[in-house]
Amino acid sequence: MQGTRLDTARIRAARRVIDPIFLDTPLYRCEALERVLGCMVSVKLETANPVRSFKARGTEVIASLLAGDGSGAVVCASAGNLGQAIAWSGRGRGLDVTVVASRFAPRAKLDRIRALDARLELVDGDFDLARERAAAIARHDGIRLVEDSLDIETCEGAATIGLELVDAAPSFDAVLIALGGGALATGVGHVVKSLAPQTEVICVQPLGAPAMTLSWRRRRVVTTGSTDTIADGVAGRRPIPAVLDDLLVVADDAVLVQEASIIAGMRMLLDHAGLVVEPSAALGVAAILEDRDRFAGRHVVTIVCGSNVDVDAYRRWVGAAPVHGS
Repeated sequence: MQGTRLDTARIRAARRVIDPIFLDTPLYRCEALERVLGCMVSVKLETANPVRSFKARGTEVIASLLAGDGSGAVVCASAGNLGQAIAWSGRGRGLDVTVVASRFAPRAKLDRIRALDARLELVDGDFDLARERAAAIARHDGIRLVEDSLDIETCEGAATIGLELVDAAPSFDAVLIALGGGALATGVGHVVKSLAPQTEVICVQPLGAPAMTLSWRRRRVVTTGSTDTIADGVAGRRPIPAVLDDLLVVADDAVLVQEASIIAGMRMLLDHAGLVVEPSAALGVAAILEDRDRFAGRHVVTIVCGSNVDVDAYRRWVGAAPVHGS
């Protein structure tokens, strides 16, 4: 597609270096969800893998390149899922991995990063402060800094999901994509708009972390002073200009959803699909809940992008009350 940093030929090549355990993830219609949402719903399940999120598609590409050119070390900032993924990919290729994260990130994600033999450094702030610290480590130690969404490999790795979607039959009317830093949205969006342009690409972000959506709407970078959402995986405050440029090309819409809808979406995915998901993975269902008329009678695919969630927090969220209509 003209106008983005991504390249479809490179995306196809990425499939050849990604461990097959992360590829060809389940895609299926979920009739139980359809009865309560009022539209045809297909689920693309990106959680049935060793790191329980889509992020390893991109880190596999990065780690393969680093191992190939003799690099020995890498550092990244992470809300949790990228850190697990680069730790997994780096461990398998002999890389020394450092992950910088907020000490307020979900403990389950932090514990898993440690279990994968990465060095974990915690900062007393949010993800954007972790980004600053990771960049400082990279400069001081002279090692590769992995920046999610800015590094094209993270976007093109995620874009392999798009290849799997457009190869599926039947075609979809819309794809709902969690929007944070933008790697998933720009990657999948690039492929969908290149190969199935009739499909609507809808990005979904929490109302409490709206920076990228506001930037998309105003066609310029909009930063926010803070975030207030349980969806920690998409809670950035400072969009990356190059990523926004790509998003402006591939996204048909960007919507904001309320916290109550995210929680209801998590509960629906548990009750009607048997899926335990983190809040970011429920954004697509939340978008349908908030605008049922828009999706009525259409075939929608939602990407369930992660299931790394703190068990105690999850129980508080989904155990509060039954879902209306369940």
